[in-house]
Amino acid sequence: MKRDMSVAGSFYPARAVELERYFEHFSGVYDEDFTLPKLQSRAVIVPHAGYIYSGYTANIAYRILQNSGIKNILVIGPSHRVAFEGASLCDYSSYETPFGDIKSSQNLYESLNDNFSLECITSAHQEHSTEVQFPFIKHYLDDTNIVEIVYSNAKPEYISEIIDFVLEQKDCGVIISTDLSHFYDLDDANKLDNICLSAIDELDVDMLGKGCEACGMIGVQAMISSAKKLGLSSNILDYRTSADASGDESRVVGYVSACFVG
Repeated sequence: MKRDMSVAGSFYPARAVELERYFEHFSGVYDEDFTLPKLQSRAVIVPHAGYIYSGYTANIAYRILQNSGIKNILVIGPSHRVAFEGASLCDYSSYETPFGDIKSSQNLYESLNDNFSLECITSAHQEHSTEVQFPFIKHYLDDTNIVEIVYSNAKPEYISEIIDFVLEQKDCGVIISTDLSHFYDLDDANKLDNICLSAIDELDVDMLGKGCEACGMIGVQAMISSAKKLGLSSNILDYRTSADASGDESRVVGYVSACFVG
């Protein structure tokens, strides 16, 4: 079965030509002020809001991944619509994007299915936290195959074991999807989000519990744990809030992108 698009036209443009304009704009704005770090990374944290708000932040991470040489990617994101125990992995043949389909990584799917207790809860995969990553992947890593895990009430240690397993394979990468604080004023959002940024930067899981708010907290905890186990260091690539796009500082959402290298 194909993993059809469910949020095209709302979270991101449904037409390839419009997506191309977004990516060109994001890269152009970044390149006016910065030089893309020359980093080799197979693991990133990226946001998952509408592209107008968080696309710039995510775009930087995907430009880093573009130079990684990975051939298979595991996309991990939280479930926003369906509550369930654990994590879901389904045997999709492909993943639809406006640029064309991304092939499923059957070898990675079979390895995960054989080594971990993962159910397939199809309703959980109409999920924007993972889907908004697919156009980026198709654009920047066109020959890469993917699989998608959506989690709900899962233990971070369990997700970390999955990340470890994937990153131990040299041609595989991991994308962790999360947004940060939701609907605080800008000052309070910055304070809360800076705790998250420090925790990621210092690979300190305990620090997350000191005020960090993230809808993908489980994935962030898992990624930090895996980075420590695998001897990776972290690099914060970008942080901003929805106020940067909307100008509304009264109720903002925070976004971060980061990569892990070793």
